Amino acid sequence: MGGFFGAASENDCITDVFFGTDYHSHLGTRRGGMTAYNPDLGFQRSIHSIENSPFRTKFEHDVISMKGRLCIGCISDTDPQPILMRSKLGLYAVCSIGVIQNAKELAEELLANGCSSFEVMSSGNINSGDLIGALISQKENFIDGIRYAQEKINGTMSLLILTTDGIIAARDKSGRLPIVIGKRDDGYCVSLESFAFQKLGYYIHKELKAGEIVKLTAKSCETLFAGTGDLKICSFMWTYYGYPNAVYEGVTVETMRTRNGEIMAENDIKAGRLPDVDYVCGVPDSGTPHAIGYANRSGIPFARPFIKYTPTWPRSFMPTSQTLRNQVAKMKLIPVHELIEGKKLLFVDDSIVRGTQMRETVEFLYENGAKEVHMRSACPPIMYGCKYLNFSRSTSEMELIARQVIDSLEGAEGMHYLEEYSNSETERGRKLRDEICRRLKLTSLEFQSLPGTIRAIGKPECELCTYCWNGKE
Repeated sequence: MGGFFGAASENDCITDVFFGTDYHSHLGTRRGGMTAYNPDLGFQRSIHSIENSPFRTKFEHDVISMKGRLCIGCISDTDPQPILMRSKLGLYAVCSIGVIQNAKELAEELLANGCSSFEVMSSGNINSGDLIGALISQKENFIDGIRYAQEKINGTMSLLILTTDGIIAARDKSGRLPIVIGKRDDGYCVSLESFAFQKLGYYIHKELKAGEIVKLTAKSCETLFAGTGDLKICSFMWTYYGYPNAVYEGVTVETMRTRNGEIMAENDIKAGRLPDVDYVCGVPDSGTPHAIGYANRSGIPFARPFIKYTPTWPRSFMPTSQTLRNQVAKMKLIPVHELIEGKKLLFVDDSIVRGTQMRETVEFLYENGAKEVHMRSACPPIMYGCKYLNFSRSTSEMELIARQVIDSLEGAEGMHYLEEYSNSETERGRKLRDEICRRLKLTSLEFQSLPGTIRAIGKPECELCTYCWNGKE
């Protein structure tokens, strides 16, 4: 995943971009970057690893040395960005968010058509910014080039381009990720997260439509391409990835999550599945508002039986090694013994992906004296790895616990019944839940339904991407 922030101002805007980019740290864990332009100094760029310390501490010295009234910054879970490009369109910097599934095929096609070379990272992969720049250069201007790149790429591409006279921002053609423009007396900014510029004195000017391209200067926000309006924004942004006070398409993350928990409780009450427990609890942090909604609707008290210790291991610089991530996740959970020992607990988590960390959390609760541990997932069973935003680090869909269970029950034949397995009212659906309960040592388990998730978001289903749950494009 990742996030970006840019500003075009009548005044020096380096500090704005520093703070605005830092507010995207929850979206990436590997690298951060900033590039500024000043007529006297030219392009100034800095890229740092943020795997072992956060963006803020790595870039606090760069803020002092950089100068410019045009600047972009990014948080990346993949490539070093922004990168500088020189082409027939001039000298510019580019950073992008998303994933390019057909990167190898596109690179081979470009090389065959006359592109001389690409910068290759130590992993052997081509930097996505380099590939995007090469695609854009196939056309005679940025507008046609960006639209061409978006059509050629399988996956998702939202980007910022910093030129000597402004910033070009382009939302991906399906609008799976948001881009919001902010305005202040002295200029404009562009951000993935709307809250990132509120403390900087900007107010929301507009949210880009799917496929829309704009150019920002200190004086104007000019629409270069109006976009298509064919929206398919990622539903998982509300369920998990989005920061609580972020607003996407007019829907606030925190209120969606609370409403989602209320709907889950309603479903359990109607189905007669509401368990007799002492407390409703959230798996911190993103599971907490879902749990508050569940507690409010069910009438069961909300409590925090364990606290996540984050001063030294916040989400913004979790290690990329899955083994170390699991160990860190375990180390972060500090119990409140009087709220666990002898208690029957119902936890709400944002999702169940592989189940590894949840299994360790459940074991941790039993080790500290829990009598029962019930679980509610705030979204449907995840059946497909995301191919649009690279949310999951899974190398195979068989790493997903739901798919593992289905394969163990029916083998390849089970692929024909994924919809039934998602539905708790079917025999297959109950078998899925019972087996995950057995594997994770849960007393009971239920998932939010897809209609419940859509209702909680409050947007038409046709405008939402639900691929990870039902495989629909």
